Amino acid sequence: MQTIDDYILEHIDEEGELLASLNRDAHVNLLHPRMIAGHLQGRLLKMICRIARPKRILEIGTYTGYATLCMAEGIDDEGIIYTVEINDEMQPFTIPYIEKSPYKDRIRLFWGDITDLYPTFNEVFDMVFIDAEKKDYIAHYDLVFPRLKKGGLILADNTLWSGKVVEKGKMSSDAQTKGILDFNEKIKNDNRVEKVIIPLRDGLTMIWKK
Repeated sequence: MQTIDDYILEHIDEEGELLASLNRDAHVNLLHPRMIAGHLQGRLLKMICRIARPKRILEIGTYTGYATLCMAEGIDDEGIIYTVEINDEMQPFTIPYIEKSPYKDRIRLFWGDITDLYPTFNEVFDMVFIDAEKKDYIAHYDLVFPRLKKGGLILADNTLWSGKVVEKGKMSSDAQTKGILDFNEKIKNDNRVEKVIIPLRDGLTMIWKK
């Protein structure tokens, strides 16, 4: 029997050969392949870029580069994505896919801790995509917010955290879940922004700076 997810994927734009290859490769060779953005979320990220037309994007958490490549598709030729991945063991997987992309000139890939690298980026960002360690979401948010332009957009991934956000009593020893819970509460109470959580995959929060 066809599922709603199957139906959706049949009726949206295809992800393309490069991303499909990346997806297959991740599921064969990586320990946590479900961490990639995937077809539906990737098309949404591209569409958001088409609509918002950001000139400068910061991505915290490159992983395989799937989301990076999708956003690169959606921005204009003069747009640039600064993407930062702390786990340099991903280099042999991620770099070849970035290099194969026709949009590689729109991507600046950095390896290291965003806390160290961010001061070296002489940019004001139009959009930020946070998809790194969940326990660090608040720190990442506080780091980037001052240099996000007014009317800029922050996207935070995994903010429903496999439903753990509504499971009481299980977060005390789980730093990642606690990080998401604390982040969600912070955004809820931050009157500098407007926000909405989209129940797509593992939850995607859209945060607009007033």
